[in-house]
Order: sequence, then structure tokens, then C-alpha cells
Amino acid sequence: MINQQIGQQLDIYGKTFLATPKTEGIKYAGSKLKILPYIVEILNELCEVENVLDGFSGSTRVSQAFAKLGYNTTSSDISVWSEVFANCYLLSGKQDKFYQEIINNLNNLKGCAGWYTENYGAKDAKKKRPFQEKNTKKLDAIRDEIEKLNLDWVDKSVILTSLIYALDSVDSTLGHYVSYLSKWSRRSYKDLFLKLPKRFENGGENKVIRGDIFGTISKNKFDFVYLDPPYGSNNEKMPPSRVRYASYYHIWTTIIKNDKPKIFGAANRREDSRDLVSGSIFEEFRKDKDGNFIAMQALKKLIQQTNSKYILLSYSSGGRVTKQELNNIINESGKLLKLVEIDYKKNVMANMSWTNKWINDNGNHREFLFLMEKKNND
Repeated sequence: MINQQIGQQLDIYGKTFLATPKTEGIKYAGSKLKILPYIVEILNELCEVENVLDGFSGSTRVSQAFAKLGYNTTSSDISVWSEVFANCYLLSGKQDKFYQEIINNLNNLKGCAGWYTENYGAKDAKKKRPFQEKNTKKLDAIRDEIEKLNLDWVDKSVILTSLIYALDSVDSTLGHYVSYLSKWSRRSYKDLFLKLPKRFENGGENKVIRGDIFGTISKNKFDFVYLDPPYGSNNEKMPPSRVRYASYYHIWTTIIKNDKPKIFGAANRREDSRDLVSGSIFEEFRKDKDGNFIAMQALKKLIQQTNSKYILLSYSSGGRVTKQELNNIINESGKLLKLVEIDYKKNVMANMSWTNKWINDNGNHREFLFLMEKKNND
């Protein structure tokens, strides 16, 4: 059931349309903020949709929008930081006052140098660290204090979301954590300050699943599924680490787990974010013995096994497959109802991750949305 108060609006011609809810999120290579209005518009045109899945939820902006619109929303991702964000917005139910009091106390803590300062903070920008030392000292104090509070997992997720957003606003990076700037960014001079995430009242029955997407679809049935796999780069010479999300956001994993892991490399990445350890099959850049991209075979299997009337598939022009190949995969399991092609200027993250092979001559980065209706989805 659509949340009428949030969703329904009239355009200048008197036609009802579904407004795009406001969402929050970190700087994120896979962010769907710009195409979220198109996703919402497509969903609005479908009938008898109540149970929806955001299958690779990442920063959870899509999950937030679905939940705000009143759908029974399942947010699924393999990363712990995505689970934390989803818990914050989809599951937390305490009053703002409860969380705000905790945040106020954390903001009042005095910073102290610890593990995070040793590995991720610096006074001199030439050391190429993601944060200035004053802010990692505050991080060290805050993270230790959070652990002492003995909060349940959902409540802890709200506070950790607040902490990650605060760090995201004072970092000295290009939006990821596999390399750092040689000069401090302007925002890095600001003081770390936690704010309460803008949670909302959930009208639907929501679930958060952390785990492999194949596990999620094997145990659940949906009316509508949105899939945005982390397609591998189409650059044959690009090392796989450059497109693996576990390496992009290793620091958020560490802050959430607070496990102070063994680290390696100039960026002080977690050992378990190494390419051969953390890669998703959807990020696989190699071909199988028959010459097919392994990632595309995984996508084919995923679509075939998804139990949903509708599937909306997102694809970037920076991936390893043409839209015709995707069209063929879709038609094997259902019927293509709509193809939406979106052009927008490439951002820094896209420029770093992808070659120009599937980019327009005018420099625009292209995004595609494939809406399909599944065959035999009973």
C-alpha cells in the first residue's frame, strides 16, 4: 500500500504521480540517487505491488525510498555497513530522544589517540591519510564509548550510521578508501560532529538481510525486485581491486566491527578486503571456458531464480556487457516491458572505474533500467 501522504502528488496537468522521497547516504560509487526518480516512476506504474526487494542495497537509498512510500521492503546486501544503514532506517523504532541523548554524550567526549589515529589519521597531508588527526582522535574515543553502551544491534546501528555520516563529511578522499588525497580536502578541516539520521515512520513490514543475494531470493517471494549488481569494469587491464566494493569501503567495515584487523598497503586496507578474498561473482572480470563473462552468467542465474512478478535491472554503460546481451538474458526468463536510458555527466568515481568504451562521445555516462515481467513466477 502506497503512503499517500508522502507519495501522491499532482503535476501541472492534474495527473497523479509519485514524488521521490528524500533519502540519506554516504558518498558512494554505486549510488542510485540520480536515477531514483526513474525507479520510483516505474514502480508507480505497476499494479498489485506490495512486497519489494532492494537486492544490492549498498547505501540503502533505494530501500529508504521504497519504505517511505509504504511498501513492505526487504533490504539485502552482503556488506555489514549496508546492513547497519538498513537497520537504522527500516527497523529502528525508538523515539528520537533516546538516540539524541546518546549522540550528545558522544559529541562531548574528549578525543584520544588510539588505533584509528595510528592508522587513518595524520597532521601532515603528505602522509596521505583519509582523516585529520583531530578527527581520528575523536573517532577513537567515540568508538570505544559506543562499545561500552551495550546497545542492541538495531539501536547500535542508528548510532553507527550517525558516526559514519559524520566521518564521511570530514574525509579527505575522492569518495572511496583505496587511495587518499595528497592535500587535505576543505571539508577535512571541519570538526567531527554526529547528527541524528533522519529516520521516518515505517508503514510497511520491513526486513533486513545480510548475506549472499542467492540466499535471499531462494527463501523469499516478492512482487517487485530491484537488482543493481556491481558489474565488473569493462577495462581488460583494470585490476579487479579497483571495482570491488569491499576494498572501496573497508574502513566502514572496520569501524562497525571495531575489530582492529590486520591491514596492508598504502591505504591500510583490511586483510579480508584483498581481491582474492572479498570479490563478488558479479565483480568477476574473467570469462569462462566458453568465452562468456562469469559475471553475466551469474546474473542470468539470478534472474532465473528470482521469484517475483517484476524485476527492474539497473545497468551502467561502464560494465562488461552490452545492453543487447542483457536484453537476451532477460528474454530467456521473461518479457521486457520497458527500457529506460538515462544520460548524466560522469562523476569522479565513474571516471576512475570505467573506460570510455561504452561512453558517449559527449562524455556523458549512461545508465539503463530494464523492467521485465517474469515467466512462471508462481
